[in-house]
Amino acid sequence: MRLRAAGALSASPPATVVALAILARVLRQNEQSVISFLLDFFSNRRIESEATSMNCRTIAHLAILGCTALLVTPAFAALEYDQNVTPDVIFGSGNANGSFTTDRSNGVELGLRAKQRFPAANIFNSNGDGTYSFATGVGVGGTAPRPLWNFEFTVNTDFGGTAGRSLLDLTYELRIDFDASQGTSNFQTFDPIIGSYFDHAIGDNGTGNGAGTVAGSVAEYPTLLASNNVAQNSWTMTFFDDATHIFDPDIDGTYTIELDAIGSAGVLSSVSIDVIVGQGGAIPEPTAFIVWSLLGIAAVGVKCRRNRKA
Repeated sequence: MRLRAAGALSASPPATVVALAILARVLRQNEQSVISFLLDFFSNRRIESEATSMNCRTIAHLAILGCTALLVTPAFAALEYDQNVTPDVIFGSGNANGSFTTDRSNGVELGLRAKQRFPAANIFNSNGDGTYSFATGVGVGGTAPRPLWNFEFTVNTDFGGTAGRSLLDLTYELRIDFDASQGTSNFQTFDPIIGSYFDHAIGDNGTGNGAGTVAGSVAEYPTLLASNNVAQNSWTMTFFDDATHIFDPDIDGTYTIELDAIGSAGVLSSVSIDVIVGQGGAIPEPTAFIVWSLLGIAAVGVKCRRNRKA
């Protein structure tokens, strides 16, 4: 998982949120104790005396900029959560609409969600913020060990019926994260629509639930893309295992899945979800160090302010 580009605190890594909450609380209640603790933590007592000669405003700016870098990254557009998609879920049989994380921009609707696969059920375990939670473990069925969940995607290049685009008019990029930890990623990246044959359910804005058409041959596939604007599928992580991307369904992890639709002028729509498996992925040491460093900068800033008042 990498840090989510959502521009909102709720989408930030839990460690960052907790650290900043602690910072706000302790600085309000007991400034001196947190300063002493952090100075001891960084084993650099010289910083306490040097703070008196530092530009306090500079320190404050460093703290603000650092927190902003961690918490807010520019989002392409505001994502919507727990949404129905247009026109419906058109693959398979008995698959309910709903619980998609969506981006509707520039006439394009993209949707992603996770869903229980074993045993098959319309259970999505959405947390209402673009994350989905599932247990570790292997499902029974298929030719290889599979996780208990699938991820499902939908592409609609003309969800409002006014853009006049077919699936063949755009290109796409799907990024599947195989790194179980948070704050890092090992993406497998490819176009999930163009360039290869896929067994997608394909249709238009009038296609009913489960009524998508699957191309019967490689030759039929581009013909369907050229005459329709909706493609959907349900995939499991282990479909994409290779030498550098291996998914283990039995370990805790947090996995990011991202989907873009791209026109001649650039990205038109972009959506992302995180699937939290078991207890979720560990936070790598560099991320934790950055969080504590920001706490240290802020604490020194408070010490500087107190010295200036003295």
